[in-house]
Amino acid sequence: MAILYPSSFAGAQDTLLRVDSSFKGARWVMPEIDGNEVRTLVQTHNISELIARVVLSRNIPTDNLDAYFAPKLSRDFPDPLKLKDMQEWSEYMAEAIRKGKRVGVFADFDVDGSCSAALIKKFFQHIGRDIPVYIPDRLNEGYGPNKQALTKLKDMGCDIVLMADCGTSAHDVIAHGQWLGMDICIFDHHEPEDKLPGARFLVNPKRADDTSGYEALCAAGVVFLALVALNSELRAQRYFDWLGRGEPPLKSWLDLVALATVCDMVPMQGPNRLLTKAGFEQMAHMKNNGIRALAQIAKLEKAPTQMDAGFALGPRINAGSRVHRSDLGAKLLSAESYDEALQIAYILEDCNLKRRDMQKLMMEEAVGRVTAKGFDNDPVIIVDGDSWHPGLAGLIAGGLKEKYDRPACVITYADVEGGREGRGSGRSIKNVNIASSFMAAKDLGLLVKGGGHAMAGGFTIKPDKIDEFRNFMIAHVSDQMTNAPTQPETMVDGIMAVSGITPDSIRMVNDGMGPFGVGHTEPVFVIPYARVLQADIVGKTHVSCRIADQNGGGWLKGISFRSYPSPMGEALLNEKERPFHLLGQVRINHWQGRDYPEFQILDAAYAI
Repeated sequence: MAILYPSSFAGAQDTLLRVDSSFKGARWVMPEIDGNEVRTLVQTHNISELIARVVLSRNIPTDNLDAYFAPKLSRDFPDPLKLKDMQEWSEYMAEAIRKGKRVGVFADFDVDGSCSAALIKKFFQHIGRDIPVYIPDRLNEGYGPNKQALTKLKDMGCDIVLMADCGTSAHDVIAHGQWLGMDICIFDHHEPEDKLPGARFLVNPKRADDTSGYEALCAAGVVFLALVALNSELRAQRYFDWLGRGEPPLKSWLDLVALATVCDMVPMQGPNRLLTKAGFEQMAHMKNNGIRALAQIAKLEKAPTQMDAGFALGPRINAGSRVHRSDLGAKLLSAESYDEALQIAYILEDCNLKRRDMQKLMMEEAVGRVTAKGFDNDPVIIVDGDSWHPGLAGLIAGGLKEKYDRPACVITYADVEGGREGRGSGRSIKNVNIASSFMAAKDLGLLVKGGGHAMAGGFTIKPDKIDEFRNFMIAHVSDQMTNAPTQPETMVDGIMAVSGITPDSIRMVNDGMGPFGVGHTEPVFVIPYARVLQADIVGKTHVSCRIADQNGGGWLKGISFRSYPSPMGEALLNEKERPFHLLGQVRINHWQGRDYPEFQILDAAYAI
């Protein structure tokens, strides 16, 4: 059982341990928790005091905690028909299948798009239909549908195109598809504009007229619900009896939904917690040939975790589109044999190694350009490079965002018919909706196209508009940041002692409250008055250390990623005689067949 110190360390929203400005400039706060409420939760829900305190500190509704702690597909599965256009689409699609209409798929090249395409492909494989899947080339075609792609699908005989993880803003392209005589059905989750394209069906929980409450879903989640609705419609029409085969094993495909949900970093709220939890339970069975092959290549010793999905599986899937071929991810995840999947996984591994080397060089150039141009004081970082690889723009934007703690955009160039165009990728921070900035810039004629999510987006721009776009973004981002807190605050969920951090207590947190993600982050704890017994630099930029309680006793491994060189990293390495308040998250590190507790240090402050 983890040890929590008394709430007397902090009152309601009071500064915790008098940390007004940590090494990262944050004020630490921890809400005061009513002890009677803690005891009531412990008794009524048979949970630990640790979990009860975290639940109360986060204001998680306590009226239905059973669904929170142990969501069940049979009880809590979202109703697909609540999504706008879903019922009409499922009826239409079932009729089209019965009539033998030719179906094609167009999907984005990232993990979410690849998982979405694989889900649709697997469904139609099950009913004996071999359908074409078109994934646009990231380097030559860029994000989103294009007229040439739809023309190719038409030439393949497609009557219907199921468009996944894109299309919500593609007015001209959708109109072209209609002109070709195809029905376009969109399954997306990107922010829509005021006017929607004229698709036959557009299923997107972010539509203004959608009242489902499922706006946190990624595209693969939307697609999965669509397949559930379609399956129900076909069952009602006794299609599977006529076909002479059972229904598709939809539940076993939830591993793809979980993978997409984690990698696309959508909020871990609403149905996403249920779908992700159930998806990782399915992933443990390794029934998907692609996931199994990729896990082998990545040398995963146990069933993939959320961290494995985000840092081992996802980057390898994305590497194909970044430096080689965009369709490799979808092919991997829909592979019907393990041998086929393993061959693709080896190609993706080579792509990922190449991507790492290219990313390092490009990041160094980008930082040098920021410094040389004097952009490091701008509220938003915008840099461009003639020779930069377009497949890495998003990664570099993310790296710049982390380094400068502000939104960042990276622009690369491509030669297209009629001249040259810039293709940008942006990553944002809390309180700045970068997609809304891109859409506003597009409305002013500064961008050819643009959109995305609050935290990430993309755009196309004419080179002669870049300076004007930069000035617009500086003003637009500044306006959004005006209402943001002047000093960042870190909300602390509890205080723990080194002696109380064990594999069992960590599992209690992670298994009891997970899965975690955006909007439902892992609990953050503070170890007060900790002693650093030993500290070393590992991997050039990380600090690994041994930490102990103020009064000694056992020690715990701590790790602070990408903190060297920085004031915090330097302090951990060189000021072992001083006590620290350490803020971070608890982890289990699996090594050589054993589980070890670990504290991931996110921030620190001198203990006064």
